[in-house]
Amino acid sequence: MAGLYYEEFTIGMEFRHPLTRTVTEMDNILFCAMTHNPQPLHLDEEFSKKTQYGQRIVNSLFTLGLVIGVSVADTTLGTTLGNLGMTDIRFKNPVFHGDTIRVLTRIKDKRVSKSRPGEGIVTFEHFGYNQRDEEICYVMRTGLMKMKPA
Repeated sequence: MAGLYYEEFTIGMEFRHPLTRTVTEMDNILFCAMTHNPQPLHLDEEFSKKTQYGQRIVNSLFTLGLVIGVSVADTTLGTTLGNLGMTDIRFKNPVFHGDTIRVLTRIKDKRVSKSRPGEGIVTFEHFGYNQRDEEICYVMRTGLMKMKPA
């Protein structure tokens, strides 16, 4: 498994994920279609030209999912039991078609689970940036993690 067990995380540990991803128009359109989101800001170029952005912006929930997804291979692949929550979500700058996203993850906190023996809770801070080094997304995510097998 590529993911880390609870014991392998240390508070303050950082991951500069090598995986980057260029967001395409198709990503945005398919995500909006799959989630039944008809927002013209994501789908209608003529409508979007008249906004402060001057073009369509990528659905923020796709951006959130991408930022978390990029982190999985280096942190939780095969060692997580699930997400417990996501807080403090912010989108500082919009994502446009053609933007390339990179992610930094920092371990904010960790503790042994009080109710689930052999499991721990890790709090991850994920920062998403575009190719201009502008922050595009931030989320604090809490995950239930496996401990190393005895």
